[in-house]
Amino acid sequence: MARKRIPHVALLIETSRSYTRGLLRGIRHYVSEHGPWSLFMEQRALESSPPPWLGNWQGDGILTRTWTQATADAIRRTKVPTVELRATKLRHRFPFVGVDNGALGRMVAEHLAERGFRNFACYDIDSEIFFEKRRDNFVATVQAMGFDCHVLHAPEGREKPRQWEAQQRRLVQWLIDLPKPVGIMACTDQLGYWVLDACLRAGVAVPEQAAVVGAENDESLCTMSSPPLSSVQFNAERIGYEAAAVLDRMMRGDSPPAGPIEIEPRGIVTRPSSDIVAIDDPVVAEAVTYIRDHADAALSVEDLLDVIPISRSALERRMRAALGRSPKAEILRAQLNRVKQLLCDTDLSLAAIADRCGFNHPQYMSHIFKKKLGQTPGQYRSMTRPG
Repeated sequence: MARKRIPHVALLIETSRSYTRGLLRGIRHYVSEHGPWSLFMEQRALESSPPPWLGNWQGDGILTRTWTQATADAIRRTKVPTVELRATKLRHRFPFVGVDNGALGRMVAEHLAERGFRNFACYDIDSEIFFEKRRDNFVATVQAMGFDCHVLHAPEGREKPRQWEAQQRRLVQWLIDLPKPVGIMACTDQLGYWVLDACLRAGVAVPEQAAVVGAENDESLCTMSSPPLSSVQFNAERIGYEAAAVLDRMMRGDSPPAGPIEIEPRGIVTRPSSDIVAIDDPVVAEAVTYIRDHADAALSVEDLLDVIPISRSALERRMRAALGRSPKAEILRAQLNRVKQLLCDTDLSLAAIADRCGFNHPQYMSHIFKKKLGQTPGQYRSMTRPG
């Protein structure tokens, strides 16, 4: 029997970042299930040139994160099916699979608002359309809540020490002038790292006066900053898996998808830069902290009143004034957030998750989950997982 030809696929994806290594794991997952594929791969940076042999390559498909127009043109000349994994302003029409940056901006705004912040700011850069989407959806979510958002654009070109110092002086002054306490979204972890450095220089306490959240959850930047930086964790493996699936269909002759495929981030990894409850009412702050710390227990309002020395009616009134929701609603919100985390990060059964999150029956948990989030726990789990 003639041996079936193995597809030859080039991976023009940088290996220098935690996010892109996650993409590669997702691609590997897909190939393990649906391959084999012959994969070209090399140690790359985003700025790396395409391999010299690409111009005469007789392969079958390309998965790419394209940096320059010259690279996009070189890929297009191969005339092989190609999927782009980097949202870009470049002039090409490759199908795109990547991060839902609109959902990212909303997620950060809700994270900060849930912690009681009523002043908001965003530090962004205009070099990429995905940065703009993060900023615009963060600002829109904040404004929909009835609050203003202060925006500062980072300058491009920081190669020289003098430029770096000038940038940080400008950032320090902006931080000093912001109303406090303030919740800040930095559109990348690099920008978040710079914001935390500027807070240190300005004497702005983090997270008490300024809570900061970045995007991408790059371990090096997030753990090297002082304090460690909270950040949005992308669903990199799911994105890589879906991109490989799209390419596989295109290599078999199917049409490319009609529009971009955008995958919501997995959530926010909370570190000390935003791990605070910024609520002026000390009783409400204590209640919210206790609820958050006991989200994996069958917590009731009566349990809460055992540790918060206040009447039920007074707690209800003060929590509604500070948060816009009742104690019972805040407990349920914390429990559902914990359910979402366990669905993403574990293979626990629904019964085990219900037990860990304080629900008496998995059926009741599933009913409440669908009512509040518009999908079943199983649908949410499959949406966040590759495969």
